[in-house]
Amino acid sequence: MKLLIVDDEATIRETVEMKFRREGFTTFAAETAEEGIQIFRKVKPDLIILDIMLPRRSGHDLCKAIRKDSDTPIIFVSAKGSESDRIAGLEMGADDYVVKPFNLSELVARVRAILRRSTQETSNDLVERGNLRIDPRSHEAFLDDQHMTLSPKEFALLYFLAKNAGQVFTREALLDRVWGKDAYVSPRTVDVHIRWLRTRIEKDPNQPIRLVTVRGVGYKFVG
Repeated sequence: MKLLIVDDEATIRETVEMKFRREGFTTFAAETAEEGIQIFRKVKPDLIILDIMLPRRSGHDLCKAIRKDSDTPIIFVSAKGSESDRIAGLEMGADDYVVKPFNLSELVARVRAILRRSTQETSNDLVERGNLRIDPRSHEAFLDDQHMTLSPKEFALLYFLAKNAGQVFTREALLDRVWGKDAYVSPRTVDVHIRWLRTRIEKDPNQPIRLVTVRGVGYKFVG
């Protein structure tokens, strides 16, 4: 597995690289967003560990640039650890958010969990719900025959709910089925991804009729 680490702090960058090389990963490193995007396009990593506070262009900027044409998993690392910071990172398209200082073994576990879920085949069944078509074989989703750009977790969550249309799932159940039991994420992560998906498939995300909240229980797909 190829891992790209983008962090302007040399000590952190080198320590993380050393740890992941010992774990069997092939690593690439950059200290700026500009260098990061160049390496990303050249080596096509399987996952990116991305610091938010970078010189000139931020990690947020790099994430946006990558998300324009790629769903490569991204883990943000940042000294900013408030709930609003985490939510902003996840809404931007990151798959996870880690606060500095972090435990290296935990970071490895998070990376492995994301890679395991993003490469695992959930099913070969094509799901069609009205104007929405989701094909896990090609990992593509279409709305009104228009291709939708989704992160691996957004795709997996939408596919799971659409495949099980009409069934209500708690946040914990969705974390278990989509993120995996060993994922280090909170139930609030589900809310963030649901809100992001609503902006993609609902005519009015503030009054959803497809990804519906069942008060006091969880979420279900209607249609």
